[in-house]
Amino acid sequence: MKLVILGRDGTINRYREDHVKSPEELEPLPGALEAVARLNHAGWHTVMATNQPGIGRGLLDMASLNAVHLRLNQLLAEKGGRLDAAFFCPHAPEENCNCRKPLPGLVEQIGERFGVDLQQVHMVGASVRDLQTAHNAGCVPHLVRGDRLAGVDEAQLQGQIALVPGSRVHQDLAAFAETLIHEERRARAESRGESAEPDTAPGDLG
Repeated sequence: MKLVILGRDGTINRYREDHVKSPEELEPLPGALEAVARLNHAGWHTVMATNQPGIGRGLLDMASLNAVHLRLNQLLAEKGGRLDAAFFCPHAPEENCNCRKPLPGLVEQIGERFGVDLQQVHMVGASVRDLQTAHNAGCVPHLVRGDRLAGVDEAQLQGQIALVPGSRVHQDLAAFAETLIHEERRARAESRGESAEPDTAPGDLG
């Protein structure tokens, strides 16, 4: 089973400091929905893993979160895409749970649900916390340069990325999808003894 784990805020939709509390506040990032659809069409299952501390803080309830995710799935369906599941941590940081990223509990739940080896799973998010989560769970870590990183100093960001072995950086979710699909095609071609394409896929920043 080919599985990609996606963050939500800053990866698929615009990040809001005050949380996405209603479907009306959900604003997909340019090209993100199409990227999920493209992954789906290439045979990848996509699962979302997101911290939602607004629930623990009383800023939104489960009905509101479900409505947001229903709207997201509707928008994805319009582009020919889908999420196989959405896993979320509802706890505030002070609750000290094991499912709040960067702890691996949420991702481990996904691995158990889908019966996959997490070492073969690509995880992409919009914060260094997502990279740390992927590393802690044993996934392949990817970072997209979304609006969530807008205020982070470049030198500081590079230093944090360097602390997570194997991290790869992409301009956005579309570039990540392009890279992943390109590399899979190249690997299949090489296994058939065909000419390999260049090592760096379009949109891969290293």
